[in-house]
Amino acid sequence: MAMSGGKDDGAPMMEMNTTPLIDVMLVLLIMFIITIPVATNSIDIDLPVATPPTNTPPPVDPIKNKIVLTTDAKILWNGNQVDQNTLQNLLAQSLTYKVEPELQYQPEAQASYELSAQVLQLIKAANVTKFGFVGNEQFRDFGK
Repeated sequence: MAMSGGKDDGAPMMEMNTTPLIDVMLVLLIMFIITIPVATNSIDIDLPVATPPTNTPPPVDPIKNKIVLTTDAKILWNGNQVDQNTLQNLLAQSLTYKVEPELQYQPEAQASYELSAQVLQLIKAANVTKFGFVGNEQFRDFGK
């Protein structure tokens, strides 16, 4: 690194010392980077809260409905192919029962992420409270 110590002729040094200016600019840059919010892409799903166990006997096993998303972008409701409007009607109908049936959600390994996000939004909009992901063991070796 080169250093300038001025001249020996007694004249004042005319160069500006930029080291403090660079330090202040670096600190400001770091502050701006820290305060910028992180952009995230996510889908908010309200999962049910666990309730503490009670001494009452378990209720009668309700009817279990299963939604399966196939790799060729089909939605299956208990094994029957349905479209999104029919699925929305079936979800609304399932909430009218005295005991809400359990809803199981199982996308196939290569199912469309976009379709999966749309179906999850339909489920959330229907206010289903008994909801669970099943078949997660198929993703155990993901990426291996």
